[in-house]
Parts: sequence; structure tokens; C-alpha cells
Amino acid sequence: MSVSATDAAVGVIKRLREKHGPLLFHQSGGCCDGSAPICLEEGDLLIGDGDVLVGTVSQTPFYMSREQFEYWKAFDILLDVKEGRGGMFSLESAIGVRFVTTSSLKK
Repeated sequence: MSVSATDAAVGVIKRLREKHGPLLFHQSGGCCDGSAPICLEEGDLLIGDGDVLVGTVSQTPFYMSREQFEYWKAFDILLDVKEGRGGMFSLESAIGVRFVTTSSLKK
């Protein structure tokens, strides 16, 4: 599995990092924000043994739960950004956009 980001997503990450400092992503498993990637300030989410570091996007770690990783491990993930509010806990919602992920089978 790999994770990458579009130029638009990288731009939003940079903007958020300038305002909030170090960040992290966690691909939610369906609670509260559905299956959306959540962007938080580093330290706002306790990463534990049940989480897997999938990769790094624009100097930002991207995690998901071990259970989800077992399902997604055959896919590559692309992080993108769309207009409109996303999850209420994710930092980008304050600027009117939301992070989304798409996946494709590993080549």
C-alpha cells in the first residue's frame, strides 16, 4: 500500500501546517465522520498498537486502524481535497474544504 496526494491536497496541508503546526491524518473507520480521512494537530489523537502508519503525505503521517489496513493493503490511496464542509473534527472543515481518498489496486 502507498499513499500519495494531489497538488490541491498538498496546498491545503501546507496551509493547515502553517496555522496549526505538525499534523497527522487518520483514515476513519466509519465512526462520526464516515470513512473520511481526518486531519488533526499532531498529539490530538492517541496513536496506539491498533493503528498502522500507512505512509507520509507532504511530511504528514497517514494512519489507519489495523482492521482497515488489512482490507486496504491491496490498494494505493490518493488523498485529494474537495469544496464543501467535511467532518466536524477535521481541521480543513474550517476553511470550507474536505479531504477525500480514492483508491486503486496496487500495480
